[in-house]
Amino acid sequence: MITLLLILLPLLAGLVCFALPGKTARGVAFGATLVQLVLTLWAVSRLEPGSAVDSLSVSLPWLQDFGIGFSLGLDGISGLLVLLTSTLLPLILLSTFGRHDDKPASFFALMLLMQAALVGVFEARDAVLFYFMWEAALIPVYLLAGIWGGERRVQVTLKFFVYTVFGSLFMLVALAYLYSQTAAVLGHSSAAIADIYTVGRGLDLTGQIWIFWALFLAFGIKMPIFPLHTWQPDTYTESPAPATILLSGIMLKMGIFGLITWLLPVVPMAAKFYAPVVIFLAIIGVVYGAVIAIRQKDIKRLVAYSSFSHVGLMAAAIFTFSAEGIQGAVVQMFAHGVSVAGLFMIIDYIERRTNSRDILALGGITKSAPVLTVLFLIITLGSVALPLTSGFIGEFMMLLALGKYNLVAAGIAGTTIIFGAVYMFVLFQGVMFGKATKLTESFKDLTSAETIALVPLVVLTFWIGLYPAPFLKLSEPAVLALVNLLGGL
Repeated sequence: MITLLLILLPLLAGLVCFALPGKTARGVAFGATLVQLVLTLWAVSRLEPGSAVDSLSVSLPWLQDFGIGFSLGLDGISGLLVLLTSTLLPLILLSTFGRHDDKPASFFALMLLMQAALVGVFEARDAVLFYFMWEAALIPVYLLAGIWGGERRVQVTLKFFVYTVFGSLFMLVALAYLYSQTAAVLGHSSAAIADIYTVGRGLDLTGQIWIFWALFLAFGIKMPIFPLHTWQPDTYTESPAPATILLSGIMLKMGIFGLITWLLPVVPMAAKFYAPVVIFLAIIGVVYGAVIAIRQKDIKRLVAYSSFSHVGLMAAAIFTFSAEGIQGAVVQMFAHGVSVAGLFMIIDYIERRTNSRDILALGGITKSAPVLTVLFLIITLGSVALPLTSGFIGEFMMLLALGKYNLVAAGIAGTTIIFGAVYMFVLFQGVMFGKATKLTESFKDLTSAETIALVPLVVLTFWIGLYPAPFLKLSEPAVLALVNLLGGL
């Protein structure tokens, strides 16, 4: 029942927070996320090696007459993403302790409700439940961006809403069709993930192609992948920092998770048929995102395009259908969540003190903020995949997989390392070095809460880079099971 508890705890705590005063709500929310982290660590430690979904799975009656159940489970891939979610939430809340937002109780409540829905997406083992959680995860972020966002928050949130609902409708049609076929194929209606797999694989190539594109649009928008990305830079820029961290650090992983868990195993023939097209689009995104990032002067927008570029490499690696590519993408999802959360936290700290995100208006911060300088540098190095840091392991595995698939594709995708170093060091140098400006001459170093929020991310940056074995061993059984399935077709 631990998988159910991982959804119920943030859900109930979030509902309670709505009725509490601001400071009390903050304390309850932070305490709930710490308990959630402990429970997640215990759950992940219970996962049995070699098992796709082990004894932690739970299935409760929901709509029994229709073959729909409240079915949850964890494997190495979903377990790693639930762990990422549970790790980032207390750090995100801790980073907000210096903020003075309106309606703080509602703010913290929505953060917890979003956590519950995100965990539900990764744990769902029923198509209807997966779709329900997918949609539920969008509502809090709409409200967070729409209420606490920047000046253009209304139009930007509307654009985000239109894109995501458009994609979700395609996914709904695909899942509904697969569900409708279960009675004919199995003799009874079922939305269980194993039965959806059976029906999807039984379709001919034409049928799989229709399902492929319906699911790919939904997951591609969420990631996002080129050319479905135009909502992302504006939404990341206009959203408040905590919502941006949730969007970039966790929510985009919903799309990648969808590819691995709900697209490849359901329509493997169509996935293999269109792999060259997806890899081509993904690599365009890798280069395009990096080039646009270099041209940005708004540091938040720069990191947004950087995130878009990194996601393109993950998508390309997944569609090599190799163990190195898929596992590299899985590990990189965790590593990217760590680095991008740290970057957006630091950007928020800088903006709070200077009221600016313009690289040209900043500079000289390192002279008065040595702690920020050191932590910012380490997280930057992890973001550019320096060896022995978090970004290196996944990026190396993904490029290795692309190299085996196609050397030209790997060579083009590999430019992300060069471009990444360019825009990240331009960012770091422009903000931290040089002469102090009017905005930065009285800059204050990190507070204790801000430092504590960043230190675990720095620890993870080195841990993943120096000793990735726990993360690789956790995801390996589920990855190998998927690769074996794809290789047998």
